[in-house]
Amino acid sequence: MTRQIRHSLTTLLAASMVLALGWTVDTTPAHAATNDFRGVNWADERDNFVDGVLVLGGLSTSDSYATTQTKADKILSGFQNNLGANTVRMPVNYATVSGSYWNSYTGAIDKATSKGMKVILSYWEGDSSRDGKVDNTSQYWSMWQTIVNKYSGNGNVYFEPFNEPHGYSDSDWKNLAAQWLGNYSGVPRGRVIISGAGYNQRLTTIGSDSRFDGCLISRHTYQFFNNSLHTKQAWKDDLGNSIGSYASRVIVTEWGAPMTDGRNYDVDADNQDDFVAFIRGVSSESRALGLGTVYWPGVRPNDTYRIQTINGSGTDISLTTTNSTGRDQLRFSWGI
Repeated sequence: MTRQIRHSLTTLLAASMVLALGWTVDTTPAHAATNDFRGVNWADERDNFVDGVLVLGGLSTSDSYATTQTKADKILSGFQNNLGANTVRMPVNYATVSGSYWNSYTGAIDKATSKGMKVILSYWEGDSSRDGKVDNTSQYWSMWQTIVNKYSGNGNVYFEPFNEPHGYSDSDWKNLAAQWLGNYSGVPRGRVIISGAGYNQRLTTIGSDSRFDGCLISRHTYQFFNNSLHTKQAWKDDLGNSIGSYASRVIVTEWGAPMTDGRNYDVDADNQDDFVAFIRGVSSESRALGLGTVYWPGVRPNDTYRIQTINGSGTDISLTTTNSTGRDQLRFSWGI
């Protein structure tokens, strides 16, 4: 008997028992795990802390909507074909969303969703502040209103109110995030990703607050966050302990390490190479807990952490993988 037939018979028998015994079934969707988020960050070459308009790697402010779509199709296809990704995280800020380039920028978002990919839109503060706080409150809410108006009805678009809100106390950050939920109450909770306090690190303070029930939670982790950890197990424990009992809601939306210097991430290297221990530990624990992960970065020209490189120019571009062993560990984290 094939697996498909066994599954069908099991489902039929279960349904018959429910009807016979008069039970009711809760059909409300629930997050059993987040590992259906298999993603990478698509970033600005200058990093996403930009005072002006954000320009993702491979794109240009002179690109029309159509040209942006053509370029985006090739970059996103590279993520899908080379890595097996189904998610892309992209930055937003007021200058990008409020100006004329927004029409072109949306071409990349629209192309991703048309290819069946999830898109995480995350607010980044400007380079001149870098203080972990919203740069301008009125502009912030105006920006999000524009984004929500356009994409709240698109089930593939997810909203991350703030990237790394480290300038706020835990209480103040939670109040701001709760205000976001109140202002845009029409956005389904399951499509809102609330950053952990600090540098997206303190997750239980979000998970334990009932105001965020139903929301996803973002975790960031890098080797330089804790230079005292030197083994795969230490990094597994670091990630697992930070998540507590909220693994079913947590996505690691940033993690990365050098990918352009020939390191071998497929070999255990405890107490020999801290970056290898870090990547292997995060990958292993993410897989064990069923966490989605979004690597930093998929594409960001000249970033030594990038796992994809853009080849060619203009619309004649393609992607290649910088480190096949890093790709192995990324895919392992996804359960592939």
